[in-house]
Amino acid sequence: MAKRTSARATKNNNRDDSPKVADLQMETEDGTGQLLTSNQGVPVNDDHNSLKAGDRGPSLLEDFLLREKITHFDHERIPERVVHARGSGAHGYFELDRSLAKFTRAAFLQEAGSRTPVFVRFSTVAGSRGSTDLARDVRGFAIKFYTQEGNFDLVGNNMPVFFIQDAIKFPDLIHAVKPEPHNEIPQAASAHDTFWDFISLTPESAHMIMWLMSDRAIPRSLRMIEGFGVHTFRFVNAKGESTFLKWHLKPALGMKSVLWDEAQRISGCDPDFHRRDLWEAIDSGNFPEWEVGVQLIPEADEHKFDFDLLDPTKIVPEELVPVTPIGKLVLDRNPYNFFAEVEQVAFHTGHVVSGIDFTNDPLLQGRLFSYTDTQLIRLGGPNFHEIPINRPISPLHNNQRDGFMRQMINRGVTSYDPNTLAAGNPRQAKIAEGGFASYQERIGAAKIRARSPSFNDHFSQAAMFFHSQTTVEQRHMINALRFELGKCAHQSVRERVLYLLSQIDDGLAAAVAEGLGIKVPKRLDDHLNQNYGANADPKSVQPKKFTGKPIDSPALSIHRMVKPGMQTAKIAILLADGFDEAGVKAISQAVSAAGGLAKIIAPHGGTVAGDKGTEMAVDFSLPTVCSVLFDAVYVAGGEKCVRTIESNPRVQEFIEEAHKHCKAIAADDAAHEFLKSTRVRLSIEAGDPAVIVEAGSPKQVANAFIDAISKYRNWKREELTLTHG
Repeated sequence: MAKRTSARATKNNNRDDSPKVADLQMETEDGTGQLLTSNQGVPVNDDHNSLKAGDRGPSLLEDFLLREKITHFDHERIPERVVHARGSGAHGYFELDRSLAKFTRAAFLQEAGSRTPVFVRFSTVAGSRGSTDLARDVRGFAIKFYTQEGNFDLVGNNMPVFFIQDAIKFPDLIHAVKPEPHNEIPQAASAHDTFWDFISLTPESAHMIMWLMSDRAIPRSLRMIEGFGVHTFRFVNAKGESTFLKWHLKPALGMKSVLWDEAQRISGCDPDFHRRDLWEAIDSGNFPEWEVGVQLIPEADEHKFDFDLLDPTKIVPEELVPVTPIGKLVLDRNPYNFFAEVEQVAFHTGHVVSGIDFTNDPLLQGRLFSYTDTQLIRLGGPNFHEIPINRPISPLHNNQRDGFMRQMINRGVTSYDPNTLAAGNPRQAKIAEGGFASYQERIGAAKIRARSPSFNDHFSQAAMFFHSQTTVEQRHMINALRFELGKCAHQSVRERVLYLLSQIDDGLAAAVAEGLGIKVPKRLDDHLNQNYGANADPKSVQPKKFTGKPIDSPALSIHRMVKPGMQTAKIAILLADGFDEAGVKAISQAVSAAGGLAKIIAPHGGTVAGDKGTEMAVDFSLPTVCSVLFDAVYVAGGEKCVRTIESNPRVQEFIEEAHKHCKAIAADDAAHEFLKSTRVRLSIEAGDPAVIVEAGSPKQVANAFIDAISKYRNWKREELTLTHG
């Protein structure tokens, strides 16, 4: 029996300077001289590339460093999702318009007119479940197709590219963008040092940063965002032939965004703005709809582009490969129970059906491991597929048994294959029966941690995106970068980001630098090779400044692709007792006929009486609502009404805020003088077509107002605001 030693004796016996286990587990405060190691203390030679079969080959299961890093990351937070925690969802269907039998054997893509039930979850990425909907962030756009051959999950975003090229860097990216670990600040925001420090050392993020700093990161509605599969996938047809594809979803309402100042105000007025908008649209029968399309690229054309198809930081410009519409996605039912459906739905890039397959995109390869691993702890074990929202509509037959939360009661004596006691059942399916078979891609390469040289161009598509924006959109991007980098405390971080911006466009970098009050650095040789691994050849991976003429791609711009119309737009009608009934009736009818929603805003709740004695229900009282929740504002007439509202400071604030955000504003004749007493006067004097005054009869005012709303915003008003403050 071992002799027990007292604590005092132990202390005395350890008077030498040998390290103790407890000491070894405590990091030094400044991290000086530390080597990166695995959780087992093994020094890591390359933390920037997963182990692959060749530099463009698939990731290998034996990569214990990738698996350890991703596994630890996936299990860091419970029960909330590590990313995409803040979400909304709805049921609907996908209807196929044209058969894709030439390209894929997937059953749900064979017969035109067929419908497949779906569940869609939208989300922000960085924030927690309780964060705001209007954070500047990527929006997740994940679709679960309940096909007759099993579930197919299209796990996408509202942006077609990503920050990183290799999944082994995903934990680092999310650690950087999440609240900083020492103080858990800031929530749901990328405007802080750790995020931009990571970005400044990761040139491959340049293209994604252009998207993130654009208006696409602050959408007006989830019903007004595009969706993308991000990765390049494969279709495989009945002959075993492969075609590369990119998934696209284009909103029927067109893309619309809000201003950053507006987004911040919405976060204070209604942090559930997007969630509420989606719910109310479906509840009222205004079903959100998207055109579903694909870019199809023959396998023979894999290497014909100036970029690598497998690089998730690149797009295939629609000017090179047009998007082929194949059907529509419609959301027509809200969840019955938010937790049971929206929170418990489990998506996975690896949930594919026969006829849809993967490529060797190194980000996609890592995601194939990550999703199941995450669900195991978030949803209680290996049977998360039995939760109702996750169950396929096709029957389940396999030999998987037991485990936490098991619901299926399996009969019979066998749970193995092969067997004779159950006559060989369940048997393997032939391809013609829908059996999944991976595409037989020939791979002959060395086992290596590296990145293909074809992934090294980081700035040409970033330049394409920036130069494809309108002047207004470019100004919004510059202001976004000024805001984000202005929140960084470290000068070195701001300088490194400015240097990267100068590799995209000198004018962009100079404009951002001017707002920060610093100069654009000429060189940053000590840092730019950090993200390519210890074994990388600096000469082969040094990012090269973009100096060519960028492709002009109108599809990348919201403003250039705007769809005129005001379907489901919310219009605020400001009034008080004694309002002009004829004018309000004309506006209300015109808004409704155009597909909009007129809401009555008054100084108090309950009802208001018109000049003819008609009672009208109030939708919102002024103290409870802000102009940022509406798309346009109408100020009612009536002598008594105007006297009441012009004496209310909240009314002036409401109107001037809508004016600041470039929205359409109209007023009855009796309210013209009141409008001229506000900052709207500047636009009236400038002849702003989105400020409707002195337009004639109530019907003429209504028609002019509807026309202005249909153009969404008069963005030129921003220049007036900049000039006059």
